[in-house]
Amino acid sequence: MSERVAVYIDFDNVVISRYDDVHGKQAWRKDDPRQYGQPTGSKDPIDVRLTAARVDIGAIVDFAASFGSVSLSRAYADWSVPVNASYKAELIERSLHLVQLFNASGVKNGADIRLAVDAVEDLMRHPEITHVVLVAGDSDFVPLAQSCKQLGRYVVGIGVTGSTSRALVSACNEFIDYSHLPGVTPPVPAAKKTGAAKKSPATKPTKTSGKNAAEAAATDLLIRAIRVLLQKSDDDWVYAAGVKSQMQRMDPAFKEKSLGFSSFRSFVESRSGQVASKVADNGQLTLRLK
Repeated sequence: MSERVAVYIDFDNVVISRYDDVHGKQAWRKDDPRQYGQPTGSKDPIDVRLTAARVDIGAIVDFAASFGSVSLSRAYADWSVPVNASYKAELIERSLHLVQLFNASGVKNGADIRLAVDAVEDLMRHPEITHVVLVAGDSDFVPLAQSCKQLGRYVVGIGVTGSTSRALVSACNEFIDYSHLPGVTPPVPAAKKTGAAKKSPATKPTKTSGKNAAEAAATDLLIRAIRVLLQKSDDDWVYAAGVKSQMQRMDPAFKEKSLGFSSFRSFVESRSGQVASKVADNGQLTLRLK
């Protein structure tokens, strides 16, 4: 049976989270840009800020399609809000079903509940669906991810940096940050927006520290994964493919490309101080701890 994919997007959450990711924590609340629509040449700074933080719908759908044929896709939001309405043409062009959520009820988690109910009903009605792509960040979706897995579906999560619950990441079979999706254009760093920011050295230690932390975490994950596999092996060497799979089971957010490596092999070889590698007789790369 060919793989079939269902996509569910908590659209309000993604738009707000992306805006905060680009412009800083709580930026959406401070700017209150809900009533601004698609920029039409206005010089209003809110329009400019919305453009910089615009969500790439195509990148999301294209990534979902890499798992199989997208047979069902829904986006949940209050489409009467101009900011959300500005995406209608793109969403409809990509065959997403727009689910209207009204704010009149005052229910904080209205989108979460509706999305979860629809997803479970869809899986019951369509046993041919093999993958569920959940574009959200709220920990309220953890039970949904767990239920989808219990129903035998492979769950892929997509979230925005700084707005995604760690519990949701762990509940998915695989997880990727929105900014690491193929085709997503990185926002212009704040340091490049003003001359004063360019001259300030204060931002450099933070960026270096963050990169070093990510590199150290990836190295630790690699070592832990090899150790787990070695416990189940009679040999000192384990296959690199198995190690990568184990790393992604341990941390669904792991992607070597997000660290700047073109392949898992190049990532492993950069850790030559901790991990040795060699090509086995069957041509496959194998690894062991030094």
